[in-house]
Amino acid sequence: MSNCVIYCTVPNEFNANLIATTLVEDNLAACVNIIPSVTSVYKWENIVQNDTELLMVIKTREEKFEAIEAKIKELHEYSLPEIIAMPITNASKEYNEWIEKETT
Repeated sequence: MSNCVIYCTVPNEFNANLIATTLVEDNLAACVNIIPSVTSVYKWENIVQNDTELLMVIKTREEKFEAIEAKIKELHEYSLPEIIAMPITNASKEYNEWIEKETT
C-alpha cells in the first residue's frame, strides 16, 4: 500500500476547515494541515491573478485519491480546484502505518 500527500489550495478558512474535517471524519485522510496565507500567482481566463489562499496538505493512501478528489470538488468554492498528489517516498514505518490505520 502506498501513501501520498495531496495539495489543495482554498480561498478561505471556512472552506479549508469544511474540507479538512470532512476528509478526516470520512476516513479519507489521516491528517490535513492547513497552512494560512500562501500567495498564488496564476493565470485564469487570460488574466494574471495574485491571490492570498490557504494550502491544505492532506496525508492519505494513494487508493483514496479518487474519493478525495470527488469530495473536494463537491465542497470546494472554486470551479477548478487544485488537487495534486505526490507519493510519499520516504517516511517512518510508524507514520506510514498510522496513515493506513486512519484511512481504513
